Amino acid sequence: MHPTRLPQTFKVKNFGCQMNVYDGERMTELLIADGLAAADGDDADLVVLNTCHIREKAAEKVYSDIGRLRREDGSVPLIAVAGCVAQAEGEEIMARAPAVRMVVGPQAYHRLPQMLGEALAGRRVTDTDMPSATKFAELPPRRRRSGPTAFLTVQEGCDKFCTYCVVPYTRGAEISRPFGALLDEAQRLVEAGAREITLLGQNVNAWSGEDGRGRPIGLDGLIRALAGLPDLARIRYTTSHPSDMSEGLIAAHAEIAKLMPFLHLPVQSGSDGILKAMNRSHTTESYLRTIERVRAARPDIALSGDFIVGFPGESESDFAQTLKLIDSVGYAQAFSFKFSSRPGTPAAVMDGQIAPEVLDERLKRLQAAINRDQLAFNQGSLGKRCKVLVERRGKRPGQWLGKSPWLQSVHFESAATVGELVEVELTEAGPNSLHARAVELATA
Repeated sequence: MHPTRLPQTFKVKNFGCQMNVYDGERMTELLIADGLAAADGDDADLVVLNTCHIREKAAEKVYSDIGRLRREDGSVPLIAVAGCVAQAEGEEIMARAPAVRMVVGPQAYHRLPQMLGEALAGRRVTDTDMPSATKFAELPPRRRRSGPTAFLTVQEGCDKFCTYCVVPYTRGAEISRPFGALLDEAQRLVEAGAREITLLGQNVNAWSGEDGRGRPIGLDGLIRALAGLPDLARIRYTTSHPSDMSEGLIAAHAEIAKLMPFLHLPVQSGSDGILKAMNRSHTTESYLRTIERVRAARPDIALSGDFIVGFPGESESDFAQTLKLIDSVGYAQAFSFKFSSRPGTPAAVMDGQIAPEVLDERLKRLQAAINRDQLAFNQGSLGKRCKVLVERRGKRPGQWLGKSPWLQSVHFESAATVGELVEVELTEAGPNSLHARAVELATA
């Protein structure tokens, strides 16, 4: 039983990466501008499942989510599947899930209001086009109240074609948003309450454009311009590719106080043979040289990375080289995954697929090394004074939770308010968070 009346309320459920969170926020703004009201519960008239396709069985999880939306009386809300699973498997979703009325890819969600009208007219609508014109120009200006931290997508797509990755097929070729549009959106975010903005992109440090005078600039130029916004206190960016870590961007870490001392720089493996099979355009040596240049520019920088264990053909020697690289770098945090075969990618049909029990065992060893170094980094922070951006209340009365400049979760007691920068001294360290003593309230 499908709804036929005009929906009054909606809910966007986001899965996966930070860019999906950003896209979900923009879809929310789009639907509000179209006259709908956001709903917190599962009784919304329209539910948008904003999906992620990076991990194995992503599509199957979508079908499970669709099934859970059926209500006790047998009715279902109007269901739209958006995001990367929609892009990759839209036709199959329409064939397997009759409850779905709309399928929209990540480059077409600005057309949601038009698609909604068609769905209400009784049609099932799919739009997975990847137009050359950017969708951002057709989205409404940002108007909603922002929290103290906000995401801003500056770049989409990827031209690297790593053999394990679906992003070039689901997000398309690299596109950089115009400089002026980004400054305008950042200004609106700050006016809405954002103190910290994280610049997002599948390959964010490939962003390029022209400044207000028509001069070509890279991501470092954009960061320098954003640093001029008076009420913006902090800038971060993710996710970066080692081959696009320019000297200008490295220098920005030394020269721009608002750019936080944190860098997420995925390497994926410590074996040059595996990196070549992955079609990564860097070697272990070139990656470590980049790390050296970054640390020379900003000695206190916290480093984060991504690792895939059990890529096809990975030997025990290859894996040992990954552990050696982790030992050499000393990451403040990192993300680690078992190799997940994605249909349509070259790695899915490579020889040398690794047995599941080997994947499990290697991931356990890799995560032990990462956890060791993360705890060591946190313990090495003890005694430091820094400013913590207050994001929300903690579990105990008078307790607040926020992030340090190094993206550590810090909790402390204070008479603070959300959005303030509080001077603290870091006093206790655990593997995932730190406790601090408030020193004074800062207004900048």
